[in-house]
Amino acid sequence: MPKLRPVPWRELVRRLRELGYDGPFWGAKHPFMTRGEVMLTVPNPHGDDIGVGLLAGVLREAGISRDEWLGRRRA
Repeated sequence: MPKLRPVPWRELVRRLRELGYDGPFWGAKHPFMTRGEVMLTVPNPHGDDIGVGLLAGVLREAGISRDEWLGRRRA
């Protein structure tokens, strides 16, 4: 089974948009993205990739499964 891997901030935002989120919008401390009534805080952009642990937390908060993130559909 393929695993999550670190991703650049721009790829995180691009993939979240593909999965139905709008934004990012800039809040007080962190940018956020929205999908319907869900408001998802995303990490601030920086030079390093978003690590696997932080990515997993963002996906959990967003309600996105590993399969959805990796582009696979459940049978």
